Order: sequence, then structure tokens, then C-alpha cells
Amino acid sequence: MSTERARPANLAAAAWWRGAVIYQIYPRSFADSNGDGIGDLPGITAHLEHVASLGVDAIWLSPFFASPMRDFGYDISNYCDVDPIFGTLADFDRLLARAHELGLRVVIDQVLSHTSDQHPWFQQSRTSRDNPRSDWYVWADARPDGTPPNNWQSLFGGSAWTWDARRCQYFMHNFLPEQPDLNVHNTAVQDALFECMRFWFDRGVDGFRLDAINLAMHDRQLRDNPPALPSGRQWRRPSDFQQALHNKSQPEMIPFLERIRALAEEYGGRFTVAEIGGERPESDMPAYTQGTRRLHTAYGFNFLYADRLSPALVRRAMDAWPEPPGAGWPSWAFSNHDAPRAVSRWAAPEERSPCARLALLLLLSLRGNVFLYQGEELGLPQAEIGFEELRDPEAIANWPLTLGRDGARTPMPWRAAAPQAGFTTGKPWLPLGSGHAELAVDTQQHDAHSTLNLTRRLVGLRRQHAALRTGTLRFLDTPEPLLVFERCTGSERLLCLFNFGEAAQPAPATLARPWRVLEQVGDASLETLPRWSGLIAAPLT
Repeated sequence: MSTERARPANLAAAAWWRGAVIYQIYPRSFADSNGDGIGDLPGITAHLEHVASLGVDAIWLSPFFASPMRDFGYDISNYCDVDPIFGTLADFDRLLARAHELGLRVVIDQVLSHTSDQHPWFQQSRTSRDNPRSDWYVWADARPDGTPPNNWQSLFGGSAWTWDARRCQYFMHNFLPEQPDLNVHNTAVQDALFECMRFWFDRGVDGFRLDAINLAMHDRQLRDNPPALPSGRQWRRPSDFQQALHNKSQPEMIPFLERIRALAEEYGGRFTVAEIGGERPESDMPAYTQGTRRLHTAYGFNFLYADRLSPALVRRAMDAWPEPPGAGWPSWAFSNHDAPRAVSRWAAPEERSPCARLALLLLLSLRGNVFLYQGEELGLPQAEIGFEELRDPEAIANWPLTLGRDGARTPMPWRAAAPQAGFTTGKPWLPLGSGHAELAVDTQQHDAHSTLNLTRRLVGLRRQHAALRTGTLRFLDTPEPLLVFERCTGSERLLCLFNFGEAAQPAPATLARPWRVLEQVGDASLETLPRWSGLIAAPLT
């Protein structure tokens, strides 16, 4: 397929991604077109007008590739085909074409650190120590006593090493044993991955989100990880007891990322965004995006795992991204398919609606790109899933100490009065969240005061004002619980104020000059900021 034919001219604008708003779709849970209870590509295509109505720039599709689904698509058995539960390659082409018709770019996941154990590459690699792909995965001999090569722990619990009797060696897996890690140090592996990426670029996709990319390379010496430093946090998994110094974030990553960017530039500058896992991503994110030869942007888990929204949290996240020329460009997400929904982490049940509105105002006023997760525009809270209905292997392994990922992956509610809120005509793969039907798209569609229409206004405001989309960010000196910062570009200056406290706060002296409110939530005014309130203002001229 010609890349020029697949991508309309109006979608080829340079640097469209800078300051963009990107809407994440988790295909299993977005919309089911055939009644089997699992969302699919035709279901997404049928609902793209809703996404376009938000005013966003692009969609990001979580994996829809061929997979045994042990980790729901992040265990890929064929990078260049669609899993039958989601549809066909023709269905993807129709989705891509419709998105482009609506002015939406399409970003898809690329999982470059590991495959499924059912992938032909691994099936061959495990047969012997001297086959053509014998070193395409991370293999190591046992210690003299038969134990694993080192102390590395899987993020899903237990050792990061599994014994394979065919080779009489251990293979490495940062996640499930069914997700063996690729040996990305091997240039033949890199070349094979690039061919898979070319396959999707040639079909017309506009960019890649690189899953857990800092886990793509390991320490070749296989040195033990040191114990974790005291943090005051409750450690829930074996991997929490270690500093992940040697199983991720290796210096050899930089040349690999530069090869990815060079490939993207071959296709007219397609977009690349890195997911950086771990508790302290501040060093990797700027390093992976510095200059013009590395990735365009990156995001970490600064907000995704935070159990409280505070001015200090926002300041720490922003301070990791300095603004001199050549510095990297950040991206931000408050919710996604891997983390409990933000409103359930940050607010009590009775305050989740005002929290959702304030969080949207904050997210869409930050410097960087914005990732909106499906349902965030509706203010959906985390769904409570009983143990017997859990599907996520990580949640099952760590029950009941984590909220798990299933509660953020429940079906999207489209029509309040329809069976399963319009997601499917069958039994959904996960139950609909309690109270989610009342927040359905059709219920909020025509309510001018709904969270859905607030989202549309805020995305439109960001698109209208260059200061919000690409401007600088400067914090003003105000005491907590208030957060105040300016967004500026050229002659435009906007003021953003938020109250994260327990009680109403008077507006700071910063507002002594005349201002006009462009948008507000929680009844915020230029005199008083109630709890869970905020506003964006411009100078009165």
C-alpha cells in the first residue's frame, strides 16, 4: 500500500504531535460489533465520530495483533496480522481510512521488548543453542546449584527466569513466562523488528507508541539488582524489593532509539512516543527524547500511580522536563489501561465528579502532549471487579493488594438504556462498571454541563490557544493547596489556577491585574477557589 495514498495531505503537517491530544482506545473494551462480548476493530470504526467530536488530534490503539492473549495482546505471536477476535487486516485498513477522513491520525502500539512464547521466532530459538535464531532471546545457563542466573524479578511476580529443558537453559521474561524477552542487543533482532514496523508504516499508520521500551535491553553481564532503597511505600511484588538497575534502561538503548527515529524519518517524520516504566523515569524520559535524532516524546507513571493529586506532584513532574532548546518534549496521562482510573485514586466516591472535571482542566493545561483514556471524557471511576471475575494475571497474582488493571478496562458505556450500555449484545468479557451506564455517552451528549462537553470545550480551548498547546510553563510562588502557573508564547499569556485542598481558598494576589475567565470548573472565580475547582484566565484587554 502506498504511504502517500494512505495518508491524506491534510494529515501530513509537520510537528502535528507537539502539544497534541491523543485518545487511547483499548480495543477489547471500546465497542463490540458482532456480539461476542469483545470489542473489535469494526466497533471502533463505527464510533470514531464520537472520538473526532472531542477535537483530539489522534487515536492510540492498544494491541490488536495476533496473540494467545495471556496478557491480552501484549504477548504478540505475529506482529503483522490482526487477531481474529478483533477482525482482519481489511478491517484495520477501513478503520485507518475512516480515521483519516475524520482528521484523526492513528498511532498503534509496538511491543519491541518481548514476544509471545508462541511466536515462530521463539519457537525456533528454544530448539537448540546453535539454530539461526538461537540468540534472538535472552538465554543463560543456570548457576552451579541449578538456580536462575541472577536475582531479577518479574513484574508479574516470581523470578524473571524460566527453565527450558530443550536448551537446558533459562530464558528471561520481565513479565509472564509466556512473554520471553527479545535480545534486542542483537542487530538481526532489531532488523526483524524494523521490518514489522515498516509493515504498518506502509499501511499508513501515523506513529508508534513503544511499549515498556526501557525494558528492551538488559545488562549483558547479568549482574544482580541491588535491594530497593527505603521509600515508605508498601512493597507488593517481589520486583518492588529491587532497584531495577540491570534489567532495564541500559546505555545501549540510545543507538537503538536513534535507529527507530531514523526509520520514522524515512516515512516523512512519523510520530514516536515511549512508555517509560518504573517509579523513577525522570532520567530516561529526557534522555530518550533529547535532540532531533531520538524519539519525539515520552511519558512515565508520574501521575498514573499517584494516590494523591497535589501541587508538589505536578511540580515534580514538570521539573523533570526543562525547556532549553534541544530538550525533550513530555507527554502526560492521568489514566490508562495499566493503572486504576485517576478519579478513584484521588477522590472519595462522593467527590469523583468534581475531581474528574478538575483533573481534565489540569491535564489539558499542562505543557506537553496529552493522552486521554477512553471513558475519561465521561468521568468514569474505577470499576470494582470481584475476584471470580478478574481476567488480568497481574491482578490475580497480587489480590487483594492492588486495584488491578481490570477495573480500568471495563466496557465503554455508549447508551444508558441499552443492554450492557450499548457495548455489546452478548455477555461482555468484563462486567460493566457499577454506575457507568448513568454516565453513558448518550446521557451526557446533550447536557451542556456534562463532563463530556467540558472535555470538548477544554480540547477546543487548547487547540485555540498556542500558549496551552506549545507555550512555556512557569510556576508562580503560591502556598499549597493552591497551584498556579502561567502558560506563555509570543504575546499570549494565560493563567491557570487550581485548588487541591480540603476547603475553599481565596484567590492569590497574582490576580490583582484584570483578568477574564476562559474556562472554569467547580465554581471557581477570580475571588474564590472552592474545593476541587480551577480556572484558566487571560488578561483583560
